[in-house]
Amino acid sequence: MRVRRRRAATLWTALSAALLMVLGLTSTPAFGRADAGASTAAAQVLTWTAGDDITTYASVPRTAVAGPTTIVFENSAATGNTTGMPHTLTFDVSDPEYNNDVQLNILANPNDGQGGRHTAEVTLTPGRYRYYCTMPGHEQMQGILVVTEGGGSDTTAPETSAAVSGARDAQGAYVGSATVTVSATDAGSGVDRIEYANGDSGAWQPYTTPVVVDQVGAHEIRYRAIDKAGNTAAEKSVTFSVVAPPTNDTTPPQTSATVSGERDADGAYIGMATVTVSASDTGSGVNTVEYAVDSGAWQRYSAPVMVHAPGVHKVRYRATDKAGNAAAEKSADFTVAAPPASDTTPPVTGVTVDGTRNSNGAYVNSAKVTVSATDDGGSGVATTEYSLDGGPYLAYTGPVSVDRAGAHTVVYRASDKAGNTSEPRSVSFTVASGGGVPAPDCPEYDERLTVIVGTVDSGVPNRVTNKRCRINELIEDEKEWTSHALFLKHVRTVLAKLLKEGVIDPREYDGIDRAAERSGIGGPGQTDGYRTIFDGSQASFAKWEQVGGGSFALNADGSVTSGTSRGGLGMLWFPQRKYGDFSLKLQWRDDAPGTGNANSGVFVRFPWVHDHPEESRPEWVAIKYGHEVQVLDRPDGDMYKTGSVYGFDRVGLAGAGVTQKGTWNDYEIRVVDQHYSVYRNGVLINEFDNSGGQDFSPPRSDDPGTDGRRFASGYVGLQVHGTTDVISYRDIRIKEL
Repeated sequence: MRVRRRRAATLWTALSAALLMVLGLTSTPAFGRADAGASTAAAQVLTWTAGDDITTYASVPRTAVAGPTTIVFENSAATGNTTGMPHTLTFDVSDPEYNNDVQLNILANPNDGQGGRHTAEVTLTPGRYRYYCTMPGHEQMQGILVVTEGGGSDTTAPETSAAVSGARDAQGAYVGSATVTVSATDAGSGVDRIEYANGDSGAWQPYTTPVVVDQVGAHEIRYRAIDKAGNTAAEKSVTFSVVAPPTNDTTPPQTSATVSGERDADGAYIGMATVTVSASDTGSGVNTVEYAVDSGAWQRYSAPVMVHAPGVHKVRYRATDKAGNAAAEKSADFTVAAPPASDTTPPVTGVTVDGTRNSNGAYVNSAKVTVSATDDGGSGVATTEYSLDGGPYLAYTGPVSVDRAGAHTVVYRASDKAGNTSEPRSVSFTVASGGGVPAPDCPEYDERLTVIVGTVDSGVPNRVTNKRCRINELIEDEKEWTSHALFLKHVRTVLAKLLKEGVIDPREYDGIDRAAERSGIGGPGQTDGYRTIFDGSQASFAKWEQVGGGSFALNADGSVTSGTSRGGLGMLWFPQRKYGDFSLKLQWRDDAPGTGNANSGVFVRFPWVHDHPEESRPEWVAIKYGHEVQVLDRPDGDMYKTGSVYGFDRVGLAGAGVTQKGTWNDYEIRVVDQHYSVYRNGVLINEFDNSGGQDFSPPRSDDPGTDGRRFASGYVGLQVHGTTDVISYRDIRIKEL
């Protein structure tokens, strides 16, 4: 293993590439060609640009004509991107409302090989194309491109008209209500939509059905239409009056108001008070509701009134019915107090570990971890969380009992009601089996947050049951099943018992049962109890994640190859599942150019790489806290050759022999407790036992040692080095032991 210098300049590129692998995207459109400068000019050029904003593109085209088109997408410093944030330009091909004949998907960022400017040649057809950014957090970056027939664009706006209908009195006023019907026609590209607005200040709204106006008084309805070429008709309007129908109603409306908000000890509303006014009328019906704040002018009431200014306030209100009866003015009186000074201090956290300890300091049978949190900033503690052995953060509700033998680390943090979160802190300890309280007798080991059957996530929390096992550990989805029906029978037996014990409810029963049905476990794809975690498909590859430098590329033959396009130390890891004792099988091939040999390795038993409290570079979490089983047959350089447990147990070429280049090799890594066995092509080439707590040999200055750092379970991954360390992997399977 060789450690290369960090390359901060490529961080965004690495992260965006890894993320697009997870999303199943590529940086090259599936339709046409994307390059820095297309050689064939199309009939028209359409340009999209992006910058720092993650909610909208910087500029977009709105209309085009059908035919050959050059698409330009630029996300660079020149278009306003100063952070290196990646964006995509993607055409939607899944919604039947829009054209789906152009499969365009371009990833661009200022640090890529083309400086963030990409082009693609496509052919547009008449209709509408929906485009959007597929990167998470960019949900508002979308729009519609309207394409009209070639040979001449539509520049004529639609024709519009409106008619008012209803019963009228002798003066022409509409009695009780008036109905406004708007119509539009367009001889060119066709009408896209009709909009209307109520009065001078009303906002434009989509027109879908005739507008009914039943409020007594004078009214104006404005309207317009837009065609598919983007032409907007000139605004028009109709005016009319509505009068109440004949009635003997002489009773004014009933009115009331409520004031809500957070209050202090004196009853004042802290920061803001919200006044909600209501009115009812059993006669002709309420026509208008009005309010005024303090001595201000009367305004029409349409939504609760929010008062922010500190001090004593009076919100006055009144209502009128359709017969003209006015309710007497009333008021709501209250005081608004200035909010306290903002809390910027995170909570203070602490932890204690209790239990019986042996002479080596290990906790016998179990350890109880108690987390505490206090907040001196004034807002109070909102949540406390913990993470066990690199797993996801969970809500802390009481002491955590850890009763599985081995080394453990608990990371904890807390957040206050003002949103301040404390820095993660950790405590490490070891649990030893003392023959007293036995470890839970669970068929499998599964600490994932939700119940995941095979690869299907049920969404049900993976709770600890009355047997001290988690739900997914009782499901036994890693076991070898002879048929899918037999597996489903087992799952339903387990679920029925959990339902009876109150561990799950009927809705959760159904959710796990559906996940088991969809998993296909027991059918094709399960051999000798091994579960395939990479089968060469894009869907399988998308479940892996690239971190750090370098990259892996998916090949047409179902393999992945590292180091072909981008160098740097990094890792492709499988974040879907954490494994304890296991047998990992895969095939690898040394594809290094020339006479050299590739340098790579398989990482095992490392913790969750993101937000790790002691390491800022994710790929180093696997190096420092897991084990790397080496793949390297170069006769010079590094002394750790294929089969070595890097830094701990050295295997030389004389012991294991040189692996032939360009040929596929079977590799099995079998891990039970702290005993590691490495097989190449069916031959045992190394055994290593770390139960005695060995450190790096020779020692390394940056090694954290084995004091609680070499975990009893963790994730698996594949290492990538530079562009000359080209190695391919395929057919990756794993079985829990």
